[in-house]
Amino acid sequence: MGIASAALALSATACGKSSNDTGSSSSSSSASGALKAAIAYDIGGRGDQSFNDAAYAGLKKAEDELGVKGAEAEPSQGESDADKVARLTSLARAGNNPVIGVGFSYAPAIEKVAKSFPKTTFGLIDDTSKTGPNIANLVFNEEQGSYLAGVAAAKASKTGTVGFIGGVEVPLIKKFEAGFTQGVKDTNPKAKVLTQYLTQPPNFDGFSKPDLGKAAAEGQLDKGADVIYAAAGLAGAGAIEATATAGKWAIGVDSDQYKQAGLAAYKDHILTSVTKDVSGSVYNVIKSVKDGKPQTGEIRYGLATNGVGLADSNPAYTKMTDLIAAVDKAKKEIVDGKITVKTAP
Repeated sequence: MGIASAALALSATACGKSSNDTGSSSSSSSASGALKAAIAYDIGGRGDQSFNDAAYAGLKKAEDELGVKGAEAEPSQGESDADKVARLTSLARAGNNPVIGVGFSYAPAIEKVAKSFPKTTFGLIDDTSKTGPNIANLVFNEEQGSYLAGVAAAKASKTGTVGFIGGVEVPLIKKFEAGFTQGVKDTNPKAKVLTQYLTQPPNFDGFSKPDLGKAAAEGQLDKGADVIYAAAGLAGAGAIEATATAGKWAIGVDSDQYKQAGLAAYKDHILTSVTKDVSGSVYNVIKSVKDGKPQTGEIRYGLATNGVGLADSNPAYTKMTDLIAAVDKAKKEIVDGKITVKTAP
């Protein structure tokens, strides 16, 4: 494909530059004025009403509050690691610092490009497998937030059957499943949890195609589920549509999906969302570079620091006093170490 060929050509050109050249490129950007920072989006791109949009919110905050000049790069359909290497190389060469890869799929590319640009900080969201002296691994305890969603689902369900929809069956999404199922079962041992993954790697359409999420949710609704939690990026929007249309409860993910403009038609049926402070992690790594103290290594966001949590924007949620009490109790017990949440089903 043309995109892949161009990517490989750009990658080859990048490898020809010495680290001294790339270093001067980065430093000249700060010398010339505003810090330049870039994010490279995950599958689904900006407008997914979820993960990528949360990352954008962090960049936007940095632009507004820190005077940073932001750059964004969208993924291409079915792209390779070579495409990601080319994208990150282009962003780094343009003088952006930091350069942030949104999602674990950027791990191999960041490992490679970070070595070529030692004076540039690279943020890697949702992955700790690739590390380096100029890599900040921005990770979350998704299982903890998902446990709270499980408690809420068990309390809100009238049928005793709830659903979990995972975008792609990878270890990260299995953390969401594990926490959710544990939260449901600890709250109502008799409850039934229906679990479905939309695609298997290397097919990552389960993060980008709403029709897949919609069909999966319709199947779970037919089996009696009346609360459905989808951790599926843009595909999750389809699950929310189907669940709301059926008059049942949906639970959002990553962003507070009750507040997402693209989901406004369904928001009354978005009970809550498992939030990850992706926006905060993006903002923090940009600020660390601006302050001259770049983040590096594992930066973890958990329940204790509100790095993950449950949104309470829906007025209907705030009226469910028994549900809120159960969620608050579970949160305290997780933070206090009385509940250990599983990271695999």
